[in-house]
Amino acid sequence: MSAAELDHHNATHGLALPDLSGVVPTCTKARAKHCIAALEEELQVMRQERGTKQRKTTYYISQGQAVCCMVTLYASIEDLIAENDCRCKVDWEESTTDQHCFQHGYIALVHTLLWIHEKLSELDADDAKDMLKKIKKGVDAAHSNNTSTLKDLVAAWINQSFAHDVCGKLLCPAEWDWSSMKVDICDRTSDYIISENSWPLFVYENYSFSSDNLEKGLFMSKILVQAFKATFTSPSSTKEADGDGDGADILENNRCAWRALNQVKVKTCVASIINMRKVTPHSIAYVVCKVQFALSSISSWRTINGDFDYKAFWNNIVDFFEDVPGPVTSHRVTTLLEWWTRKVFSKNHHKELTPEVVSKMSVTALAEQRKALEDAAFDSD
Repeated sequence: MSAAELDHHNATHGLALPDLSGVVPTCTKARAKHCIAALEEELQVMRQERGTKQRKTTYYISQGQAVCCMVTLYASIEDLIAENDCRCKVDWEESTTDQHCFQHGYIALVHTLLWIHEKLSELDADDAKDMLKKIKKGVDAAHSNNTSTLKDLVAAWINQSFAHDVCGKLLCPAEWDWSSMKVDICDRTSDYIISENSWPLFVYENYSFSSDNLEKGLFMSKILVQAFKATFTSPSSTKEADGDGDGADILENNRCAWRALNQVKVKTCVASIINMRKVTPHSIAYVVCKVQFALSSISSWRTINGDFDYKAFWNNIVDFFEDVPGPVTSHRVTTLLEWWTRKVFSKNHHKELTPEVVSKMSVTALAEQRKALEDAAFDSD
């Protein structure tokens, strides 16, 4: 088509056909609309990417709250990962106390965050570093929040100031008689050194100690159960500490609240974050250390307070549960952990209802009796 024919065609038709350059003429307003639509689409993609990044950040930070309470009190996540990597590269040899703690900490880490071991192998170095940085942010925030919260709650529970005689008695090594020795203990004489090598009275049930059976009632006190619930479920759940807890309902109520608020952001408890259903040795050790600090007169967290080393104390508690001399002690430890789980999370024992146990119960027994009667009647006919 010649230029003259093209001009004639454009003049007689509503839609202009391309000229020799191939351009289909459009008005300025239409071109502006197209440009705006393209920019809006680009903006939407950017918002989605930013939203995805923010969700990942929020997720990692929330997971860090669980790491703080469930894994280790002092070692960094990087140290735990490095120790496990080291054991993968070389033949394992006798480890130091710190290396032993790091490896046990890594095992606790992968049991707490079930996704992290695989995730670390998938990410490149920079992405892994960024992820761990966000998790650490959650660890630090939870550590600070739990420390200050329990400091206030413990004061309310015992209804005393921290300079009061009650705090001294609860912190007193269980093997000492506070009523007759408190003057010497408060004077911190060399004969009365309060260190991590003694179990304080507050860890015992009813705050009562038996020198003939040092394990009786250990880690079964009401104040520990209250502190555990305040840390892992919610401060409001501590009122249930006298009886068996109902943590299963707590977790479900938390989910219902989330749905009812139509995705409005709410603060989720640690137990819900990791779907925690059992109490672990590391979680008990964490709470005991926090209560020890809450009862003390110091106002800011520190590793060593006078002669008391919190890091060594935490290790002593974990060793009580994990470093057992034999199967008899192991059974007592298992029983204690089951007691804790019932106190915090559930009143029921459904997981203990094995087919063998159910077969001896009346519903099953009645079904078998009815079948036996039916068979007897059939045989008589």
